[in-house]
Amino acid sequence: MDVDVEVHTHIARPPQEVAAYAGDPGNAPRWYANIRSVEWRTPPPVAVGSRMDFVARFLGRRLAYTYEVVDLVPGERLVMRTSDGPFPMETTYTWSPEGDGTRMTLANRGRPSGFAGVSAPVMALAVRRATRKDLALLKAHLER
Repeated sequence: MDVDVEVHTHIARPPQEVAAYAGDPGNAPRWYANIRSVEWRTPPPVAVGSRMDFVARFLGRRLAYTYEVVDLVPGERLVMRTSDGPFPMETTYTWSPEGDGTRMTLANRGRPSGFAGVSAPVMALAVRRATRKDLALLKAHLER
């Protein structure tokens, strides 16, 4: 079974500003509660082909994985996929104008294997809960 979670929020800042901050993987530990560190494997800034090592803590476990940027439309969309790690995942950020600010959508899709595959529905709920918290933290940070 797959995990397919999409969450969005409204951030009262211009799309280019939100995209510049949220789309910089180096900022991820500041607004993702579970991400402990990000280390660039390729030189910044983010571009198609960029690779970064992430270390996270999720459901009580340490996860280490490498993301590769596979699609980038500056200020509109960023798509990253894990190239290794325990849970093949694709993460998509989109930003679009909405009212006085930006609608940001964060989508996570993947196919857990082994024991995680059996518990995919529980994992999807945990991913949705964590993503909502992360977007709330990002919103609070950018609207300060």
